[in-house]
Amino acid sequence: MSLTILFHHKREGGMQKMFKHVFASMKEKLNEIMIHYPHANEDQKKLHDEQLSMLRQFSDTFIEEWLQFEEIMADFRELQLSPSLSSSNLKAEPPDISGIATNQAAAAGEVEQMPEALLNSLSSGCTNDPGTAGGNHECAGESEADYEQLQTMLKGQGYFKLFMFREAAKHFQEAVRRWPDDNKARLFLAMTYMHVQEWNEAQRHFQLLVEVTDDSRWRALGLNALGCIQAVRMNLEQAATYFQKAHEADPDFADPLSNMKSCQQQTGHLSLFFGSGLL
Repeated sequence: MSLTILFHHKREGGMQKMFKHVFASMKEKLNEIMIHYPHANEDQKKLHDEQLSMLRQFSDTFIEEWLQFEEIMADFRELQLSPSLSSSNLKAEPPDISGIATNQAAAAGEVEQMPEALLNSLSSGCTNDPGTAGGNHECAGESEADYEQLQTMLKGQGYFKLFMFREAAKHFQEAVRRWPDDNKARLFLAMTYMHVQEWNEAQRHFQLLVEVTDDSRWRALGLNALGCIQAVRMNLEQAATYFQKAHEADPDFADPLSNMKSCQQQTGHLSLFFGSGLL
């Protein structure tokens, strides 16, 4: 039986390399959608539409940030051409550039933080100002450790929503290592392992999650993922058991029943939904 798996969804070497890497991943995902969309069924088209929406959201965010940066650069160019800065006027009263200087410093901070800022803007949750040291980090609490935990998760979630799962895994691995009781971090890490098809690691984290979480939706996501892993291994009866438990944990979660139906049909084409669109 052939298997089709459906799913929802640096700065290394300088800024240029980082941007090329991000947009190469985006173009690769867009090309993949363009190839498969004409032949997709309704469920698959819905999935592709959600992925396109994510890509469009990132593109819009990038354009907005770039336009703001260009406005600041234009202010500085105007300042450079100002006669008051010529060598013949060095003894004159210096112009008041405090506002522009402040904006320029802020712009430098934005460029320095741009990968994180763009990723954070794609992540749900708390709002914060990552460019302001000692700023008011809403819902992060007063603890610096809380803020570090929040930032680690935001970066991981940003990469996750860009379908850059290898990069996302690094941040979620760090979060689980430093805060092993954070079930949300473990859920994201396990789901990331699903997308890169590291089934053993995904299974290990999901099994732990379903044992300790009190959240019915997270438990259902974990059980559904464990069912998908068994289906990948062609253990269809065991997969169906997990899907049934997932449905019982959260009847409003539709993916387990869809996966169970796919396993029961045995038409030679198995489609699985991980449920990561709910994260």
